Amino acid sequence: MKKGYASRMWAREWPMHLMMLPAVLLIVLFSYIPFAGLAIAFERFNPSKGFFGSPFVGWDNFEYVVKMPGFGQVLWNTVYIACMKIAGGLLVPVAFALLLNEVVSTKFKRTVQTLIYLPHFLSWVILGGVLTDILSPSGGLVSSLLGWLGADPVFFLGDEKTFPYVLVVTDIWKEFGFGTIIYLAAITSINPVLYEAALCDGASRWRQVWHITLPGMAPIIVLMMTLSLGNVLNAGFDQVFNLYSPVVYRTGDILDTLVYRLGLVDAQYGVATAVGLFKSVVSSFCIVVSYICAYRFANYRIF
Repeated sequence: MKKGYASRMWAREWPMHLMMLPAVLLIVLFSYIPFAGLAIAFERFNPSKGFFGSPFVGWDNFEYVVKMPGFGQVLWNTVYIACMKIAGGLLVPVAFALLLNEVVSTKFKRTVQTLIYLPHFLSWVILGGVLTDILSPSGGLVSSLLGWLGADPVFFLGDEKTFPYVLVVTDIWKEFGFGTIIYLAAITSINPVLYEAALCDGASRWRQVWHITLPGMAPIIVLMMTLSLGNVLNAGFDQVFNLYSPVVYRTGDILDTLVYRLGLVDAQYGVATAVGLFKSVVSSFCIVVSYICAYRFANYRIF
């Protein structure tokens, strides 16, 4: 009987497995086969000699990275910018979802959801050009507004003090619409009877938000917060690469842009791979910790 049941299950599910096959092949091709390239981190890699012909240097590339001038600053920039993005990417969508939930007009609410969600679909190549024009100190929209107010124009993308905060603010602006939709969905799952009971007890809107809405959103908030721990070393290569310049390297350079310059610009393949491997190992550890926390505090399982 078990054999017959297995045959029926296979006959019913083989089209689904067939549909998964292209995705599995792509994952193997672009995610698993490139693991062989990690050997470059332990070699003085020469493209003409390949993986097996390049001299093995052991941990020399990692020692070079650790002793590299400015590596500590790059690591700090990565963690600092990523943590600010994680915090802002959590607080802003939650606050906006709570405010938007109070809007009575359904048409207005849907319009706002659509407008704030649109930037999520735009690449940083497009947004980089737009932000460069808007934040330009000569003729930019923001500088013009500051001039009308009597303030001096600010070179946001050329000032190392303001550049990290520009990265954080623009990233939150681009992505908070996606988070808002998630938290609005969490709010709609709350039993409306709770609000009716609170209203009968004389609870104000603020009390209802504090004692019903936020506790009802707590599981998804905890889940999103814990899962974001895996992005501690992901400060956003696409965004930084399209907005930064050498004048803001001190505060805007991150691990991913350092890997790009070392590997593709300076042709230090072994050193660049060592930096990338270091980032991947730490990120993997953070992802494991985040899933453990998600399971413990939000009862989230990946299977």
